[in-house]
Amino acid sequence: MSVTGSVWLVIVAAFIAANLPFVNHRWLVVGPVAGQRKPLVGRLAELLLLYVLVGGLALLLERRAGQIAPQGWEFYAITGTLFLTLAFPGFVYRYLLRRHG
Repeated sequence: MSVTGSVWLVIVAAFIAANLPFVNHRWLVVGPVAGQRKPLVGRLAELLLLYVLVGGLALLLERRAGQIAPQGWEFYAITGTLFLTLAFPGFVYRYLLRRHG
């Protein structure tokens, strides 16, 4: 896979993973259905776990492309905020647009 293809794969995977906690009622996408509703704290925990999984995918693709660049705390701060930004459509759908009741 080309470097450009790897970058786009990570971006699409991040967008999908960032919105998954907000568009379903199952724990970790495939687990049991959460009772009446999944709490926001649970959704944020899933979001953090999915951030780590997408980061692992990105690390794997970077390793296959060549040498891995060193990353400090700034890298994780920026990718974390980018992941939260990608989660915005799912958050809006779940808490602002969807009618409950």
